Amino acid sequence: MKRTSYMLVSILVLFSILLASCSPAATSTPTTAPAVNTEAAPVAMTKVSVATEAAYPPFESVNELTKELEGFDIDLMKAIAEKANLEIEFVNTPFDSLLAGIATCQFDVAISAVTITAERAKQYNFSTPYINAGQIITVALDNTDITSPANLVGKTVGVQLSTTGQIEVEKIEGVTVRPYDTVDLAFLDLANEQVDAVVADYGTTLNYVNQSKDKIKLTGEIFTEEMYGVAVCKTDTELLAKINAALAELKTEGVLTSLEEKWLSD
Repeated sequence: MKRTSYMLVSILVLFSILLASCSPAATSTPTTAPAVNTEAAPVAMTKVSVATEAAYPPFESVNELTKELEGFDIDLMKAIAEKANLEIEFVNTPFDSLLAGIATCQFDVAISAVTITAERAKQYNFSTPYINAGQIITVALDNTDITSPANLVGKTVGVQLSTTGQIEVEKIEGVTVRPYDTVDLAFLDLANEQVDAVVADYGTTLNYVNQSKDKIKLTGEIFTEEMYGVAVCKTDTELLAKINAALAELKTEGVLTSLEEKWLSD
């Protein structure tokens, strides 16, 4: 009986060994690591509202054919936006509304041949200057009396409202100052002999004189030194830093010189 039991157990053990040896070997499934995306995710663009008065060529105006904004400032702001990763939206608004809007941060940025002054700098920040502009006098083609600011005494002088041209002319005692909402109206009245002279920024003045060489001319020299800057909402110092960094690169790359040649050459 014991022998029979022993043999039975031996058979069972041998049978188990045979079954184990016949079982398929376990296979390991290779583990593949998930692909890693080495490309950096695109940085989201900052949306920025940009105020401008598109009635001040060659710095900003509306192209009559395309109805698009164009000019020195428009090209410059687009170049700044590309460098600083900004998504810009231009807002065409009168100059006095532009100044009030940037002072209250209704707009993020204003670029519209805005001269940097101490008074304005109290209300909003300015970028580093991007062009040196100054005031110059324009008169009728046959005028020989006016060659300097001193000769404006007793004359009627057209200026654009809220500009440094108005500020400078109002400093001269005895001048009748006639302000206009847009500078083109001042030059139109000069061509029609409704005012004796117009005082405005050199770059813009040159543009209008070139269009009406048979009626008006420059006289004297640029009599102020003025710097244009990009105006920025006072509270947004981060945006100001981005704009200044972009301007520095554009100056180094010669972009500003190219824009002067494109828009300001006579």
